[in-house]
Amino acid sequence: MNKFERQNRQPAEIGPLPDDIAEELSRLPSEVISVDDAPSLAPPPLSPDEVRTIVISLMLTMFLAALDQTIVATALPTIGRQFQDVSSLSWVITAYLLAGTAVAPVFGTLSDIYGRRVMIIASLSLFVAGSVLCAVAPSMPALILARGLQGLGGGGIMPVVQTVISDIVTPRERGQYQAYFSGVWLVGGFLGPVIGGVFAEHLHWSMIFWINLPLAAAALALLLPKMGKIPVFHRKRKVDWLGGVLLMASAVVFMLVLTWGGTRFRWLSPAIPSMVGASIAMALAFVWHARRAEEPFLPLPLLSGSVAPFAMTAGGCALGAITGLTVQLPLYYEVVYRLSASEAGLALIPLAAVSTCGAAIAGRTMVHARHYKRVAIVGTSIAAVCGAGLALTTLPLWGLLLLMAAFALGLGTTFPVCVVSLQNSVARAQVGTITGAMNFFRSLMSSFTVAAFAAILLIALGADIPLAGEHHHGSVGAIPAADMRSAFRYVFGAAAAMMTCASLCLIAMEERPLAGPVSRRIEPAE
Repeated sequence: MNKFERQNRQPAEIGPLPDDIAEELSRLPSEVISVDDAPSLAPPPLSPDEVRTIVISLMLTMFLAALDQTIVATALPTIGRQFQDVSSLSWVITAYLLAGTAVAPVFGTLSDIYGRRVMIIASLSLFVAGSVLCAVAPSMPALILARGLQGLGGGGIMPVVQTVISDIVTPRERGQYQAYFSGVWLVGGFLGPVIGGVFAEHLHWSMIFWINLPLAAAALALLLPKMGKIPVFHRKRKVDWLGGVLLMASAVVFMLVLTWGGTRFRWLSPAIPSMVGASIAMALAFVWHARRAEEPFLPLPLLSGSVAPFAMTAGGCALGAITGLTVQLPLYYEVVYRLSASEAGLALIPLAAVSTCGAAIAGRTMVHARHYKRVAIVGTSIAAVCGAGLALTTLPLWGLLLLMAAFALGLGTTFPVCVVSLQNSVARAQVGTITGAMNFFRSLMSSFTVAAFAAILLIALGADIPLAGEHHHGSVGAIPAADMRSAFRYVFGAAAAMMTCASLCLIAMEERPLAGPVSRRIEPAE
């Protein structure tokens, strides 16, 4: 007989439990926990070919969103002539940016509630529907409304794409993929005006919207067959629509202040302070509601701690600096170096392209280095030094472009480190929420920086000059080159200060270990 087998085949007598054990068991919770909201078990790991197919489709999806932020710019004169309405042209771009900024946190949060597949289909559907309505718009108001609808879809693409990447690759490998997407975003933004100009001049302006249909169809055809294999981490729960509406409304009013301030309304006119007050009031109402809601739209604890505030600030400063300089530098090139508008556009290549190289370097470093944030600390410090050099020295064009390339190289290292650090700091079921919040605050920071740089130039040069992409060549030619150099010293100095702030935030940010395969070349632990 097996020594573990009971010798007595009779049922064991059931006696009373000791009093201390019975008392302990009585205190245990008797509530039945529902598993309806729990994520399903993850499917088998994706193969390298499946990951590659998903990444290619996501890159194509992100390219669509990036392209449509700028593709309309060079076609605006043609559109204005057809509709005989020039005064409303700026709203063709503004409507897209306003809608895209406002819905970024919405799509991020909803992807944590309803899943990535639903949200990527929803964002692309809105984007395509908006593109079709833009192409067939019979009037300028209809075109502006359609661009707003297109912006709703475009604003959802960025956070959902970044969240899907977090589902299919480990945090340690994620940095290099984020670098690829940073490159796609910058390339799409840079090619947009070129493609838009070609379509408007040689075909018809509506082609800048029709081209989105085959590209979106190709992205969905590649992505949807693989979406079923992506691990599921979302958790169904109630949607806090009131919190979402308050957050979006506050952001839209704030963006309108930055758009209209100094142009449609004087900064000290009654309208601007009133709008600022309304934006602040709605933001405070959102915070009050989030503190009391059972499941808030954007949980405030996610934005606190030793990672999130520092990573968001560093990423916002970096994106704001590169966006503000990209918008204002053409004016500097035209006045100081007497470049044409097309030559000034080409002179922006070092700023846009080299920052992608910095992101790629940081992404690769994250795969091999245990102390992954050091590359971004060094990069932002280099960018701060280069910004100070631009502010303090007078350089020939080749010297300025070289120093600008070094600035962009250091700045680019910020993006993958900040994105991965944020996603690595929260639970799996909250990655979409934190990614949407990150894109939301980055967009606000970019808009604020563009307005701040324009205000700096207006104060230094006077109020009757064209800024932020407006081209009135008579006014530009009347500005002395020495005055423009002097004014831009403050702009470059502001960019250097922003990169210094980014560097300090990265130093203060907690460096949490990244899960995933570690290269054999990883540096030894200290």
